[in-house]
Amino acid sequence: MRRQRSQVKSRFGTGTRAGRFALLQTILIWAFQILVMILFAYIVVIFFGQSRTNIGQSMEMTLQGGDTVLINTFAYQIGHPERGDIIAFQPNGSETAHSNIKRVIGLPGETVQIREGIIYIDGQVLMEERNYPAITNPGMAEDEIHLGRKEYFVLGDNRNNSVDSRFADIGIVNAEYIEGKVWMILSPAENRRLL
Repeated sequence: MRRQRSQVKSRFGTGTRAGRFALLQTILIWAFQILVMILFAYIVVIFFGQSRTNIGQSMEMTLQGGDTVLINTFAYQIGHPERGDIIAFQPNGSETAHSNIKRVIGLPGETVQIREGIIYIDGQVLMEERNYPAITNPGMAEDEIHLGRKEYFVLGDNRNNSVDSRFADIGIVNAEYIEGKVWMILSPAENRRLL
């Protein structure tokens, strides 16, 4: 009889310890999963979910004034802007100025010129996927612009109503001032789409 009581006591004690261990293990697994989800959400927001608002009409063929877009800040940490990418950048590196959104036209090491409304890259006509109107004001690009190792030439899609790399207010965009690649229109809802 005493032996049976001690066996029951021993089993109860072991069962309690095992139960506590199982509960602790479950809590730790849940805590770990929650931590991983928070970290994942943080990474997604930081790298893919930063938003900017398009100001003005310079990108009107693609973006409307007031459109809120998402930018991928990670894209150019592992790669470089390509011709045709839409980028958000700080004009002249100003941290207090509103971000600008434009399309990449000229890449580092290239020569850009606009003659008779047509864009030339290294002396060759730039063939673009979309039909943009002829450029009426070449600005500084009337003469050849030689891009440095980390410099980009950008234009707004609304070519004749855009302040961009043709003008001193924006000028050539240095790679270190590029915030990221614009990849989605977030709002208003009727304009929502991937770019």
